[in-house]
Amino acid sequence: MKKANPRLLALRALNDLWQRGLKPKDALDRHGRSLDARDRAFLMELLYGVLRNRYYLDWCLSAYLEDPSGLGESTLNNLRLGAYQAFFTRVPARAVVYETTEVEKAAGRKERLVNAVLRRLVREKSCPPLPEDTVKRLSILTTHPEWLLRRWIDRFGPEEAEALARANNEVPPLTLRVNTLRTEREGVARRLSEMGIGYRYTEFSPVGIKIEKAGATLPDIEGLLGEVFVQDEGAQLITYLLRPEPGQRILDACAAPGGKTTHIAELTSDRAEILALESSPERLRTLKDNIARWGIGSVETVLADLRTFTPSVRGFHRVLLDAPCSSLGVIRRNPDVRYRHTPGALRRFQDRQIELLTAAGRHLLPGGMLLYSVCSTEPEEGEEVIRRFLHKEDDFFIIDTDGGDRSSCPFPVESKLQALFGGDGFFRTYPHRNDMDGFFAARLSRRG
Repeated sequence: MKKANPRLLALRALNDLWQRGLKPKDALDRHGRSLDARDRAFLMELLYGVLRNRYYLDWCLSAYLEDPSGLGESTLNNLRLGAYQAFFTRVPARAVVYETTEVEKAAGRKERLVNAVLRRLVREKSCPPLPEDTVKRLSILTTHPEWLLRRWIDRFGPEEAEALARANNEVPPLTLRVNTLRTEREGVARRLSEMGIGYRYTEFSPVGIKIEKAGATLPDIEGLLGEVFVQDEGAQLITYLLRPEPGQRILDACAAPGGKTTHIAELTSDRAEILALESSPERLRTLKDNIARWGIGSVETVLADLRTFTPSVRGFHRVLLDAPCSSLGVIRRNPDVRYRHTPGALRRFQDRQIELLTAAGRHLLPGGMLLYSVCSTEPEEGEEVIRRFLHKEDDFFIIDTDGGDRSSCPFPVESKLQALFGGDGFFRTYPHRNDMDGFFAARLSRRG
């Protein structure tokens, strides 16, 4: 049987991304299932590499193309793949030209043009001069939309905006959370050492491990699943902010895929009453599978929309709303996110988030804690959501991080986490500052 060509599969995956709206992981799973580990890793590098550098690749290709828009999406994607290999990998120039041309032949389109363009590109390896305008230049260099960079420059200044954008283009570490119901972090660390996999402990999470093997993927630690959950350190910290306790009734309002649900069970020694809501049947199946793999008995799963959900109990001591959002805080893990949104989308997300937060608040007992979180860097989905919510729900208030006078029922976080809070009581992490995904969280309580 003829061996599958990872370059051709990368082209098909890119076409699916742009034409059918597939997410990178789904495209990778669909087109990479027949590949061995080495070829699958190469497919992943090509796919994610083009997504992280598309604007720069297009800028460079413009020097060799009279009218890129007339090529057709498939041929342009193939040229992007070839240019990525030429500029960012160690693939020999001759192989770049030959292999990319062969892919174009298999796709049945413009192999002569592709061959000619890439022969010039690998020979000259030059790109047009960059624009002097700061936003346009940074957009090309880091492949981020101008509207997003302009916002970051206004908030952080040009140097930090560039640092954030460049951090989004770094391959993020594979980060694990240890299942403390079954083992300890030190035990998993010993297993990793025996497997020859380098690691380091996370700085803030007491149960996190960052894999230091370059390009490490899920198959590298597959034998540990059940003992570990793949979860960014920032996401791990969200559950610590909730301060769940054994015996409490806890609502996880948007629970799938279950990373935070299972962590709540861990922190309560599997002795709380946890209700996990999910509105998607497919995502509910994933949630149930993860709970079963984790060996947890304290979670009840329910297929329901939070906005219309009527529980059988009289309220909850803890409510976690990890709300649907733009995901602009996880661009480094999902590089396609940068292409999927416009500024107007943030307002649409905000309206839905306030609707969900209002619904979540109805289920909180007086004196309890409602934790709102999103994986977004943008204030519309974080600070502005909380301020709008508090403006119309005057019986809620922000819990101070230091247990100050603002709250009658303070839940102070561990002292080391206070560094991640602003003076307004809002929690934030960023890829360029903390080597974590971009998260926002706010802890609210309700007066009796």
